[in-house]
Amino acid sequence: MLKTLIWRPFQRLLDFVSGSATGGFVLMGAAVVALVTANSPFRDAYESLLALHIGPLSVLHWVNDGLMAIFFLLVGLEIKREVVDGELADRRSRLLPGVAALGGMLVPALIYLLINGTSGETSTGWAIPSATDIAFALGVAALLGSRVPSSLKAFLAALAIIDDLGAVIIIAVFYTPHLDLPSLGGAIAVVGAMAGLNRFGVRTLWPYLALGVALWFLVHASGIHATLAGVATAFCIPLRDEQGRAPSDGDCTYSPLLRLEHALHRLVPLTVLPLFGLANAGIVLSGIGLDQWLAPVTLGVGLGLALGKVIGVFSTAFVAIRLGWTAMPRNATYRQLLGTALLCGIGFTMSLFIGMLAFPEQQALQDEAKLGILAGSVLSGFAGWIYLRVPARTVSA
Repeated sequence: MLKTLIWRPFQRLLDFVSGSATGGFVLMGAAVVALVTANSPFRDAYESLLALHIGPLSVLHWVNDGLMAIFFLLVGLEIKREVVDGELADRRSRLLPGVAALGGMLVPALIYLLINGTSGETSTGWAIPSATDIAFALGVAALLGSRVPSSLKAFLAALAIIDDLGAVIIIAVFYTPHLDLPSLGGAIAVVGAMAGLNRFGVRTLWPYLALGVALWFLVHASGIHATLAGVATAFCIPLRDEQGRAPSDGDCTYSPLLRLEHALHRLVPLTVLPLFGLANAGIVLSGIGLDQWLAPVTLGVGLGLALGKVIGVFSTAFVAIRLGWTAMPRNATYRQLLGTALLCGIGFTMSLFIGMLAFPEQQALQDEAKLGILAGSVLSGFAGWIYLRVPARTVSA
């Protein structure tokens, strides 16, 4: 009786709040709170809290290196599920979001480098506008309802997942300043142990998670960003259940990967991402003027998101469809595809994360990147929302 009266309604509340649309609003609310706090009398307390050390790391580092590893664990689980048994399981289904994601990463980077150059201290920020925030983008698409066909929502989700995989590779390759080889060797051994557990049919989650914690410490010590331990752990967790059934075979309640992914889908949007937004979105606006808004980093990031994303995503998808390499998503039009490409310019979470890695010791450049991320993401979100709403109203009239 107690479970029926309390626990089940609580579960339904968690499912609702952690949904794409609501989860995006929670993250947005956290960013607004951070902005207000950073420009209020509580600014000193806010900054002191982030700088407070708990053990070897500050609160800010525990959020960005520790909690975000859980976010990357979820990203890794989604990537594996989609590639092995989901929307990206066969070549034709992953070609369209794949080429669109590639275009959506290259064009923003090129726009950024055109403004900032290929050398100098600001050039390292080229990857900041390359990522799409899946929570925000799908949240706006969910608010538009039937104006965005389900096939385009699936395309957007697949594109964002491939986009996240690209961001993971970029972080590993371009934002690893040094390597500690003994720690890296230990990390490789732990990954091998997790792969062995999978190979020998271990379906209990706790051994993978325990080894994942050990992997986090080793990856952190190796010089590679510790959050990538979450992705590596995710790739080792079994997708099939004890009977060897994949999700497409029917009910896979006992699939370790699906159970963990479902649990994290409730946890991450309500805890990890809002805390990340609170810790990283605070910008002191009192000293920001026209020079900061027109700074090369601000313009490169903002235009990379607002223009580069829509140009890169739509043009590559258009070419792939017209050349017959793949097909237009079912029941969708080019106009709707363009509107969806506009939503891809929402790059909040991953862009903030890469901005922190690109300018680790340069607070002024981090703040300029944040200005560009906020401006480009808001502009892309509103432009996509308005563009996709107007045609429906015009037709119904």
